Amino acid sequence: MPDLRVTDTRTGKVVPLEPRDPGKVGIYACGPTVYNRIHIGNARPFVVFSLLKRFLKHEGLDAQLVINVTDVNDKIYAAANARGIPSGQLAEEMTAHYRADTDLLGLGRPDHEPLATETIGPIVDLIAALVENGSAYESEGDVYFRVRSDAQYGALSHRDVEQMDQGEGGEGLDRKEDPLDFALWKGEKEGEDTSWDSPWGRGRPGWHIECSAMAEEILGVGFDIHGGGSDLVFPHHENEAAQTRCGRGEELARVWMHNGMLQLGGEKMSKSVGNIDLLADAVERWGRDTLVLFFSTARYRQPIQYTDDALGAARARVEGIREAGRRLVGGEDSPEDLVPLRDRFFDALRDDFNTPAALAVLAEWIGEANKREGVGDGHLREMLEVLGLENLLDAGREPGAEDLALLEQRQAARAAKDFAEADRLRDELTARGWQVRDGAGGASLVPVES
Repeated sequence: MPDLRVTDTRTGKVVPLEPRDPGKVGIYACGPTVYNRIHIGNARPFVVFSLLKRFLKHEGLDAQLVINVTDVNDKIYAAANARGIPSGQLAEEMTAHYRADTDLLGLGRPDHEPLATETIGPIVDLIAALVENGSAYESEGDVYFRVRSDAQYGALSHRDVEQMDQGEGGEGLDRKEDPLDFALWKGEKEGEDTSWDSPWGRGRPGWHIECSAMAEEILGVGFDIHGGGSDLVFPHHENEAAQTRCGRGEELARVWMHNGMLQLGGEKMSKSVGNIDLLADAVERWGRDTLVLFFSTARYRQPIQYTDDALGAARARVEGIREAGRRLVGGEDSPEDLVPLRDRFFDALRDDFNTPAALAVLAEWIGEANKREGVGDGHLREMLEVLGLENLLDAGREPGAEDLALLEQRQAARAAKDFAEADRLRDELTARGWQVRDGAGGASLVPVES
C-alpha cells in the first residue's frame, strides 16, 4: 500500500489514507442540484475527485468514484414553476446538460452517478430506522431529525450546536420540536408535482438524507473518502454524518475531503450572487486543456481565483507542455537522471494531493528533457495521464473534412445567433474527439482526450 496522505476535515489533520478494504478506495463526492446549467465553480469538485481517482489508480488501487445528481429539490420546483414545466422535465433536461457539459472536460464519467429519484426506497428505509430508534420524529406529514439526539453533532464542522442555523428559514418551525432539527421527509405541498408514498404520507426526501442513502447504497457504510466543496461542510455534510451515525451506528465515511471554492472578484462563484461563468462557455473560451490544468494550479483545499490572468498563465503552460511533447520521441527511454524528477512528481501527489508542487516538478522535468536529444515521452505521458492532460502529446492529429465541415456549420449557426444549434454542433465535435478553440484568428479544432 503506497504511503498516501490527505487532509481530513473532521480532524483538521493530514492523515494516512487507510482503505476499509485493502487495495480498494471508495469515493463519494456531492454532485449538482439540477435546476440550471452548471458553472465553472461547480466543475471544481468534478475535476478534483476525477483526478484523485486517476492518481489512486496509478498507485495501484482499485478506485471507485461516485458523484450523485440531486434531481428533486425545492430549487427544482421553483425553477420549473417559473418556466411553467413539470419539475421532472426540468430535472431531466438539466441532468442531460450537466452530463454533456462535464463531458467537455474530457475526464470520463464517474463509475456511478445515482439519482435521488431512483433511490427513494433506500432513503425511506434510512429515515424509518431513525424514527424507530428515536433519532427522528414525524410531525404533520414531515419527518425531522433530532439534532440533540446526536452527541457528536458539530464534530465535522467544528461548530457549537447552539450557534447553528440549518438554513431552512422559517419553514416547518411550527412542526419542529427544536429549531435546530432538520427535515428528512417533506410532506407534499401545493405546487410540488413530484412525490412518493411513504409511511408518513406522500412527499419527498430532504436534501441531506438523499446523499446519505445514495452513498450507502453503492459504497456501504464506512467507505473511504467523502468529498465535495467546502461550502457543504455545514449543514449538508454535518447532517449526512449525523444521520448515518445515528441510523446505522457507524460513521458514513472514514475521511472527509473538501475542495476550496472558485472565486471571482474575491467572492465565491454562486448562482445566487450572479457572478458565474457557465462551464460550457468557459470551455469554449479557454479550451478544455487550459481549464483542467488551471484547476491543478492551486491546492485542492484552498480557494482558487478565476481570473483572465490565471487562465492565461494556464494556457501558456499547456502550450509549453504541448510543444515539449513534440520534441520528444515515442517510448519509455529517458535518461536515468530524469527518473528522480518523475518520482518527485508522484511524491508530491502522495503528500495531500499537492498538484501545484507536482506541476512545478513537471516543469523541471520538461526543462531537463529539453536539453537532451532522443528523450522518450514515457515519463511525461505517465505524469500527464494523472493530470488528465495526456492528450497534449497527441499534437500530430489533424481534423478531417467532416470535422472541418461541422466547425463551419457551428460558426454559421453562431453568426445567425442560433446558439442551440451551435451548442449541438459543438457537442457533436466533442463526441468526435475535438475541442473547439475560439481565438483572434477564428475557430480551430484541437484534440481532446478520448
